[in-house]
Amino acid sequence: MISAEAAVAAAVSIAVRRGVRVTEPEILKDSFNLRVHLRPAPVVARVPTVTALGRLRPVEALAREVAVVSYLASRGAPVVPPSDLLPPGPFERDGYAVSFWAYAEHDLGARPDAAVAGRLLAELHDALRGYPGGLPYLGPALDETAHLLDRLDPMPGAGAETLAELRDDLGRVTAELSAMDGPTQALHGDAHPGNLLATPAGWRWIDFEETCAGPVGWDLACLRGTGRLDGRAALRAYGADPDGAELRPFLRARRLQGALWMLAKVRGFPGEAARAEAALDRWRQGMKG
Repeated sequence: MISAEAAVAAAVSIAVRRGVRVTEPEILKDSFNLRVHLRPAPVVARVPTVTALGRLRPVEALAREVAVVSYLASRGAPVVPPSDLLPPGPFERDGYAVSFWAYAEHDLGARPDAAVAGRLLAELHDALRGYPGGLPYLGPALDETAHLLDRLDPMPGAGAETLAELRDDLGRVTAELSAMDGPTQALHGDAHPGNLLATPAGWRWIDFEETCAGPVGWDLACLRGTGRLDGRAALRAYGADPDGAELRPFLRARRLQGALWMLAKVRGFPGEAARAEAALDRWRQGMKG
């Protein structure tokens, strides 16, 4: 079981050692990652918890995130930037990787409509095209998914037979995505509307820890597959065909990824079992289509 208390303690310890006054750490979100407002400082600590299962070196994913977001922030892109009160890291302490971000006042319940989400993703892709650093090719869909599958044991809802079917599908997805030609660029990696924060200054992108290189179709599949808004309308606002044949491999890869991550999440959050089964059902239905 992943300990939120231990993750918070690790983040607070790193920040305090670097001169940040922390008296009332507040957990903002505890899901695949832990986000902690280090009150009263305007700093948010980000600690991979469930997502650490899918990464051989979680600290490397945080380092890519800091690099990409720093690049975007320096060019005025709408992102929540790394903290400037202490080095953003990432750091490692007590088995946890930690990075530090500026705290932005926000409305946690607000979500953009489809037209806004599509436009914001198109603008983000424009800003990302100039990123000069190296990024893994479709890391979230390929490398992380393979590593995660290796770490999943048979469990209720995903016995040995289901895991074998998931592995077979991963082989097909890997072959298809690896053989693609065409332009690639830096991507968000997890570009759904839940990673858009409503701030007084406007919408801001967050959570780039799955940033990678690849065709824009991967980010489009992330947006198209969301249940938070009309994904097809969002892709039309982006300027893409939501039902084009070129998008189908990415949609299949996204459903596979989603099923595996939900199975991993059940380990720490048993109450998510129904959502994990729903993700498996979506993957199974996608296999038939």
